Amino acid sequence: MDGPHRNVNPDTLPAPSGYAHATAAARGTSVFLGGQAGHRPDGSIAEDLVEQFDQACANVLEALRAAGGAPEHLVHLTIYATDLGEYRGRLRELGQAWRGRFGKHYPAMALIGATELFDADARVELVGVAVVP
Repeated sequence: MDGPHRNVNPDTLPAPSGYAHATAAARGTSVFLGGQAGHRPDGSIAEDLVEQFDQACANVLEALRAAGGAPEHLVHLTIYATDLGEYRGRLRELGQAWRGRFGKHYPAMALIGATELFDADARVELVGVAVVP
């Protein structure tokens, strides 16, 4: 993991791919990022899951940068998705979108299925925690 934080992936757990089992944060200012769906600046939202995910990642980064942080300061991310089957089926495309925004920075993550999100058109929402040294 690039940056000030350290990923911890014990040999006693399955090897992670696209996430870390744990992230040990360096000292700094904690930034709690509110839920970000795939809303564009004008408030509209695409129908496609990958497009929404990509925009949600951009929104997380925008909020993080506004708080003085950078992508490598993200230490935890929870992904809420309304269709886990589609999410799993499109992992390759979602991974490409992630790497386009965060590079190979993979903090501790969780994926949780949700029946719906606040915006009825949203298919994915990201909630993160960052520590800015």
